Amino acid sequence: MVVEIKKIGVIGSGQMGSGIAHVCALSGFDVSLSDLSMDRIESGLASINGNLARQVQKGQITEEERSAALGRLSPAQDLDLLADVDLVIESAVENEQVKRKIFAQLCPILKPEAMLATNTSSISITRLAATTDRPERFIGIHFMNPVPLMELVELVRGIATEDETFEAAKGFVKTVGKTVAVAEDFPAFMVNRILLPMINEAIYTLYEGVGSVESIDTAMRLGANHPMGPLQLADFIGLDTCLSIMQVLYEGLADTKYRPCPLLVKYVEAGWLGRKTHRGFYDYRGDEPVPTR
Repeated sequence: MVVEIKKIGVIGSGQMGSGIAHVCALSGFDVSLSDLSMDRIESGLASINGNLARQVQKGQITEEERSAALGRLSPAQDLDLLADVDLVIESAVENEQVKRKIFAQLCPILKPEAMLATNTSSISITRLAATTDRPERFIGIHFMNPVPLMELVELVRGIATEDETFEAAKGFVKTVGKTVAVAEDFPAFMVNRILLPMINEAIYTLYEGVGSVESIDTAMRLGANHPMGPLQLADFIGLDTCLSIMQVLYEGLADTKYRPCPLLVKYVEAGWLGRKTHRGFYDYRGDEPVPTR
């Protein structure tokens, strides 16, 4: 069954989910944004509105395009409201059990020909697909953060993903103005398999006292020409997400080089998750970020 993708459901209205909904609506798709509560959905829609307004101010889009995009967005607190969508993109927390639960609730609601995608940054597409009623119509569509700014999308097939699903997903990604990089279904795929061990090594460098937060980030910005330091980037990604990806790599590849740094574990246990909790490797509660070590 070949599906023409016109209407999209996005599950999860956080930074990634709202970003995905943003680019989809701006590209002409009708988008239903779903989450656990209306408060979360409204927060996501407010974030989209603010980001679209910034694009207008920068001359990237017109006010008419912004208004049209907002008109294509609708809240869907009840999953039943996704019954008529052509593609659902799950963008919940990076936790396999949470994703499995969402798929179990969602699949009986979707029309048979609807495609199902996950925005997971590390978890096996094949394993997630096997928990659904449509593994042949399941695929990984991994957007980068922040979604409106980042050009790349990793497209990841599971073992059962059909060619029609892959081609439809590839066409969708191009329609929203992104560049496809096809990755095989290995733990953390390509970007995070390279990026997260670098961040983890930066945390080990801090943990072992080789350098301070500020010196490590300065060294990588000025010495390797990175746009931001690895510890600043970890705070932006979310330290809980960083830890989840490192655990997937460590368990999935059975190699000690992927062992999460104990300091990363400690920060997550403390609830210091980065920018979203206003404290991580930097403290964001004042006018300027201040290193916490």
